[in-house]
Amino acid sequence: MFLHNTLTKRKEKFKPIDEKNVRMYVCGPTVYDRAHLGNAKSAVVFDVLNRVLRQVYGEKNVTYVSNITDIDDKILNKHQQTGKPINEITAETYQWYMDDMHALNVKDPDYRPRATEFVQEMIELVELLLQNGHAYEAAGHVLFSVDSMPKYGFLSGRSMKEMLAGARIEVADYKKNPADFILWKPSAADQPGWDSPWGYGRPGWHLECSAMSSKYLGNSFDIHGGGSDLIFPHHENECAQSLCAHPNDTFANYWVHAGMLMVDGVKMSKSLGNFYTVNELIAKYPAEALRLLFISTHYHQPFNFTFDGLKQAKQILDKFYNALLRVKDIKIVKIAPDERVVEALSDDINTPLAISYLHDIANNLNKAESLEEQQKYKSLLLSSADVIGLLYQDPETWFKGDAASSGISEEEIERMIAERTAAKKSKDWGRADAIRNTLKEQGIILEDTPQGTTWKRE
Repeated sequence: MFLHNTLTKRKEKFKPIDEKNVRMYVCGPTVYDRAHLGNAKSAVVFDVLNRVLRQVYGEKNVTYVSNITDIDDKILNKHQQTGKPINEITAETYQWYMDDMHALNVKDPDYRPRATEFVQEMIELVELLLQNGHAYEAAGHVLFSVDSMPKYGFLSGRSMKEMLAGARIEVADYKKNPADFILWKPSAADQPGWDSPWGYGRPGWHLECSAMSSKYLGNSFDIHGGGSDLIFPHHENECAQSLCAHPNDTFANYWVHAGMLMVDGVKMSKSLGNFYTVNELIAKYPAEALRLLFISTHYHQPFNFTFDGLKQAKQILDKFYNALLRVKDIKIVKIAPDERVVEALSDDINTPLAISYLHDIANNLNKAESLEEQQKYKSLLLSSADVIGLLYQDPETWFKGDAASSGISEEEIERMIAERTAAKKSKDWGRADAIRNTLKEQGIILEDTPQGTTWKRE
């Protein structure tokens, strides 16, 4: 396998520390609101990498950890805005996130730790940094001293001047260097907090991932992933505190980052009115089409979301599911994914190339005439698509979709088909045609077969 490593700024051959236990950590969401497109894209990208690693190294030889941040000022702000208890906000938002990810066919990681469960480990990490001379106490805070680490900035490749100019640095007179970042900060009596050697308080954001990744994967592991927006300051600061706390370890050997997400060519933001949540999109479009759209662009490149792109992804899936619908009664056999698909994905997760090979297989399936060929190509299409998490639905279910997409329920469609069948029996052709036309206007296509009338959404 080859992966683009942010640490070295180039594509490298992937050499895991232990091929029997390939270890990956990916930053998960902060649970204070609905998951947006950026959250979903990152989750889908690393779900594909997780699948590819398991394909290459074996299902049981991969340990994948992705956290939940449930300690954060954004959550506290939500609590102050709404009056809802913090645990209620995080529980509700966590469930929303899980529902959205499962709709996108994102597999659960092996471990999904919550920050609130690992505060003691975070306190111990801060103590190590203080002991090693890389942190200091000031005004009830504990801060990491960037001057204590000569190579600070090595992950992002930024100079101190660039880091100070390009980041939202919290200005505080108690900092020795404006770039010093918080490891522990005090909490007011009405805020979430924990007892610590430095008083009642809570950890800084960067500290959480260092503590949780170390707990599950050790102080040296293979892959750390996330969106490119996290390279600085989050991942830079994770690197700094982890390496300074454990100077004989390497922390993550490969840093893999998903490209920036844009909407219609500009950065997604609420102020521009181009901010979309997963929930609102999959209420109108199939979740699988959104997944396909995410992986139609190489993960390392900037990704541009458009509704035209989403519609095209739906059309591509229509093609694949039509091929499967034609052979719906043929049983599949266990078969390895197409070697070309695995090779493409092993070359820095080249999903666009892998998808092109799915088109080849679907074309062969459509041309296949013998039962043996149809079984072979159907099985090959499904096993190959599974490596990137596609074609996980029954083809008939895919075409029937849900009522949200056309405004008419399955029960109402079946009732109208039964009425049309009765009209045909009584030779009321005008009524039968009128029902067909009414359904067609609502995007429902009927097909009369010897076994009865079937339907699908347009």
